[in-house]
Amino acid sequence: MSRVVFLLLPRLHLLDLAGPAQVFSTAADLGHDYRLRYVAESPEVPTAQGLPVRAEPDWPELSPDDLVVVPGCRAPTLAAAPEVSAGVLGRLAAHHAAGGTVASVCSGADVLGRAGLLDGRRCATHHELSAELARRYPAARVLRDVLYVVDDRVVTSAGIASGIDLALHLVAARHGPGAAARVARSMVVYARRNGDEPQDSAMLRHRAHLSDAVHRAQDMIDTRFAHPLRLDELAAGVGVSPRTLTRLFGSATGLTPLRYQQMLRLERAEHLIGHGSTVETAARAVGFADARMLRRLRSAAR
Repeated sequence: MSRVVFLLLPRLHLLDLAGPAQVFSTAADLGHDYRLRYVAESPEVPTAQGLPVRAEPDWPELSPDDLVVVPGCRAPTLAAAPEVSAGVLGRLAAHHAAGGTVASVCSGADVLGRAGLLDGRRCATHHELSAELARRYPAARVLRDVLYVVDDRVVTSAGIASGIDLALHLVAARHGPGAAARVARSMVVYARRNGDEPQDSAMLRHRAHLSDAVHRAQDMIDTRFAHPLRLDELAAGVGVSPRTLTRLFGSATGLTPLRYQQMLRLERAEHLIGHGSTVETAARAVGFADARMLRRLRSAAR
């Protein structure tokens, strides 16, 4: 089981918290082992929207599989944001140093900056706060006009609804695009948005359309992307002819079904390689007979 621990600060924005929490809660409902915890320096935390929320003062014992998320809070500037104790900042830094992942929504990036986790890394925050974040942490590379950024287990997002995009990306990276697709469909989140281009999920990137037939075909591919899939099998599952499916798929996504499957395989393989797998092992894990095709796809993507 993986814990998702939300660090709650005074005047936090409800959607910064509720969006990612809903993603991981829905993933748990669909069979993935997530347990959500909420911690703060006081048992009751006021929110920007006036609804107080409860939290635990004691942190759970964290493992490298766990995720810590810092939602943003309302403040006129980052400098005026609520104070965070040295002990909490130390916990964030220690969790990352031990192999864990930390994430932020909106102004929560400033907390990661105070913990020393933005130095030398790419990051994002709300567009109204980007310039100030860059001034406060000159060793960070603040990217503007992106929804989320992943850099060495430090994940930052632009704020408010982009926390949902960030959380879906993390589910896709951990459990595969099919799992994230099921969560998105359960949440009725179809119009997906890009994050930082090199980091966003292929599954999310090509869901920004309203074709139900293509969504159903994508669901089939997302769930079985590591297995051979014939065009006639996909078309039969959707209830259209192969020719019609090819036309609809291209119109909605700009890709063929095979190219979409290859992108999912490549993305998953890159994740495995980034976590220590060899190219040969990753190629077999995502359904290639050997590493030659994976090497060609990786070369073409660069």
